[in-house]
Amino acid sequence: MTTTISWEMIAEYLREELADYGGLLHLFETQQRALFDRDAPTVLRLANEIETHARTLSQSRTRREQTVAAFAEEHGRPAGSSLRSLLPLIETDAQPLIEALINEVNALLHRVRRTSRHNHSLLTRAVEIHQETLSHLRPNSFTKTYSPGGRVSVSSSQSSSTLRVAG
Repeated sequence: MTTTISWEMIAEYLREELADYGGLLHLFETQQRALFDRDAPTVLRLANEIETHARTLSQSRTRREQTVAAFAEEHGRPAGSSLRSLLPLIETDAQPLIEALINEVNALLHRVRRTSRHNHSLLTRAVEIHQETLSHLRPNSFTKTYSPGGRVSVSSSQSSSTLRVAG
């Protein structure tokens, strides 16, 4: 049986995914610094970059998953087999490399998720503070409502702000 999917190809896709996770983590950390610096334009720009980079990461991950599934099928294993469970099918000398790459991808994935949740909390709190400030400045202009799940929604009772000139 001739194998068309090599461990080298899997390693290359793991490296690409690792680089993408590293890039995404860097963007989240940069966004966090911008949040602490109260640099709203940078936060917004980074939000767009994060979204674009997350799409690229998703494509890398899908490519790696498809390659691993093809490798598994070529070796008579289910396509849904984990890469770790396929390690015995890889050359003995290459197994530590693949295992190290798997561990690094998983570690970065957890760091990205943790940093993303932290940034989300910071952004949520910043919006809440902004809404509270606006409601104190114009108390009759905003209405708070609660969803059945307990989420708070703030809406403006005016479609746009207006200035009145006394004459």
